[in-house]
Amino acid sequence: MKLTLATRTEDGILVVDCSGRILFGEESSLLRDTVRKAVPENNRIVLNLGEVNYIDSGGLGTLMELRTTAQNKGGTIKLTSLTKHVSDLLQITKLITVFDVYNAEAEAIESFHKAA
Repeated sequence: MKLTLATRTEDGILVVDCSGRILFGEESSLLRDTVRKAVPENNRIVLNLGEVNYIDSGGLGTLMELRTTAQNKGGTIKLTSLTKHVSDLLQITKLITVFDVYNAEAEAIESFHKAA
């Protein structure tokens, strides 16, 4: 299933709903371009990965790149609603220690407000 994205703002936080696969190539480029365009206006971002059924090494690289992009602009990217596959992959690669990960979108959004 090809990656589809929907963006919205919740309590001043940009939420990117991802559905499908995040793969090296077109899918990663779509995610990268979407977030990069948004960062100058809103550098507090939640990636909702609840509908992502597969991610490859290129997709993981894209997540890391987006994290760095947001940090360079003084922001943060948080992940929420990980599927078992994505969660397992982040565990195996130890990237789970790099990202702030939340079970629910509301928790991720609230964490931005608590940090402020």
